[in-house]
Amino acid sequence: MEMKHPKTQFLFIGNGGLVCGVQREDLMTIFNEFGPIEDIVMLPEKPYSFVVFQDVQNAEAAMLASIRGVFLQELNHSFHLSYVDKVPHHVNPYESGLLPPGLILLEDFLTEEEENLLMELDVKEEKEDDINNTVVCHRSLKHRQVKHYGFEFNYRTNNVDKDHPLKEPIPTICIQHLRRIQDITGLFPKLPDQLTVNKYLPGQGIPPHIDTHSAFEDGIISLSLGSQIVMDFQNPAGEHVPFLLPRRSALIMTGESRYSWSHGITPRKTDVVPDTDHSGQLTLMHRRTRVSLTFRVIRRGECNCGYPKQCDSQQKYKR
Repeated sequence: MEMKHPKTQFLFIGNGGLVCGVQREDLMTIFNEFGPIEDIVMLPEKPYSFVVFQDVQNAEAAMLASIRGVFLQELNHSFHLSYVDKVPHHVNPYESGLLPPGLILLEDFLTEEEENLLMELDVKEEKEDDINNTVVCHRSLKHRQVKHYGFEFNYRTNNVDKDHPLKEPIPTICIQHLRRIQDITGLFPKLPDQLTVNKYLPGQGIPPHIDTHSAFEDGIISLSLGSQIVMDFQNPAGEHVPFLLPRRSALIMTGESRYSWSHGITPRKTDVVPDTDHSGQLTLMHRRTRVSLTFRVIRRGECNCGYPKQCDSQQKYKR
């Protein structure tokens, strides 16, 4: 005879995990009607979650509703519920304490009005014949659309042609924001003179990379417009750190984070992010179209940074 698990306040929610496209808010909406909820635990890369009710009676009411099929249609697929003795301990990857040294994040750096104005620099579709005649450089890459100002970045050589600037420099509308970053951080004695505009549709990303040392000076600025995104950093030891870039924020990579850590965006349509209620729990965020403005200072001469293993300038002398 099959033994039934004793009733507890802890419910296992099969088919209700982050990888199933379920958000923490979805579970809260569905299960809150059965009584006060103490916690909802969602684990990265798992197809299940856990709901912790305030008492056993609340959990029992949810179980009975599940048997009757009351909320099976809420997310257009069925959940599989069972009692458990406890919920597993979980580690929030955003609270690991490991962050790339030299990384600076300025949240709410832009107002909505400023964001809207900068969004006008968005990448526009153009015919191939038009590209050679335009004053800026447009490219459609496999994972995103790109436009350059000041200097074109050559993705075949991973470098720039410093002797052939583009006809149009960084747009004037950007200069006030760059000067404000100068004032806030005390960095960038010279204003950036190269801008790359990337347009990412949901599901698109950019492979992990380190911006070429010989091409750009220390200090890289990235403004996030239209959507937040999770950027993945990795150090030479192979340790991964997810880093949430909020909408209208300014990310600044300096020192080790610029020269030694790779950064990239995994191509997917959702991100696992901290819940906005500051509970420390995770939820699912659906990506929206994002435009990033990345500003750099063109390097004149070779790079003599303290990270020779990642430095193309120093590596070429060892060959």
